[in-house]
Amino acid sequence: MAIKTPYLTVDGIIKIFDEKDRFRGIVLIERKNEPLGLALPGGFVDVGERVEDALKREMKEETSLEVEIIKLLGVYSDPRRDPRFHTASCVFVCRATGEPVGMDDAKEAKIYALEEIPFERLVFDHAEILHDFIEGM
Repeated sequence: MAIKTPYLTVDGIIKIFDEKDRFRGIVLIERKNEPLGLALPGGFVDVGERVEDALKREMKEETSLEVEIIKLLGVYSDPRRDPRFHTASCVFVCRATGEPVGMDDAKEAKIYALEEIPFERLVFDHAEILHDFIEGM
């Protein structure tokens, strides 16, 4: 009998800083695939890959940014968090400089000031994740 487990994913809250190290906001992507909407950049962990390496790879693939991991915000694993199937996501807070460019599964990548985040457009449980992030700042 095969064991079934949730899919392991990573999501990144990328804090963007300017050349004078001033905080500009966070990066959200416009998804190309269902479910459509805004999301934190992220994706699946490959077999044989550390979650930290998956996070850095996914951030680069979807936003073109090289990120530095600051900390693990938490693990989000509600079976209803993804309408497609059960996922468990390791969510990291990281930092980067530069301008994001939407690539791979991201139609667009854009910087949002915290007070300008359109929470009603966020998919999955990303509104909950960002509320947790903002409360912990």
